[in-house]
Amino acid sequence: MLRKVFYLAGLALQFTVPSLYGQVREKGEVFDLVHLERHQFKFDLFAPGLSYELGVFRNQTVSTSLGLGLATYQEGYALGLAWNNRYRYYHNLSRRASNNKNVSGNSGNYIAAAQAIFFSQLRLATDIGGPDDFNLGFYGLVYGIQRTYPKGFNFNVELGAGYYRGDGAVSGYGPLLSLNFGWVATKRKSKRPVFE
Repeated sequence: MLRKVFYLAGLALQFTVPSLYGQVREKGEVFDLVHLERHQFKFDLFAPGLSYELGVFRNQTVSTSLGLGLATYQEGYALGLAWNNRYRYYHNLSRRASNNKNVSGNSGNYIAAAQAIFFSQLRLATDIGGPDDFNLGFYGLVYGIQRTYPKGFNFNVELGAGYYRGDGAVSGYGPLLSLNFGWVATKRKSKRPVFE
């Protein structure tokens, strides 16, 4: 009798575990990138430069870019080559996908922790007082919108505020506005996610 109970329990587990696993896989696990790209490399055309975005967790990416940038705060402005880093949290990918909107190429809205470094050797113009060889760093938060279209064209707009820390110049607070238009060189996922 006990042998039949164990046999029936084992048989029941064989049928329920795969169906439970299928339901978990459809929603995606923490490290699954249901809507995000694992790797996305982009040429920025508006502010000439290069960008790379890496999907790390569900709805979260880290990105880095090198290109023309403008720092402006209460002490003045600096225009030149800037190195930008972001930790992005995309908050509307599931809603966009359920409304049949494009999510490929990380097309979504995000909140990000932002860092930018403006190097003195690569500066084109400035009106900030101080020595000629000062560097400037930005640390703050931004809200961004990114869209990638079927042919690979991409635009990204960010607006935020933060602290500009001067290395050899006066520090202060100010806004950050970023506008990029470019082309995604890596292959993108389909518009609709495919669950395995």
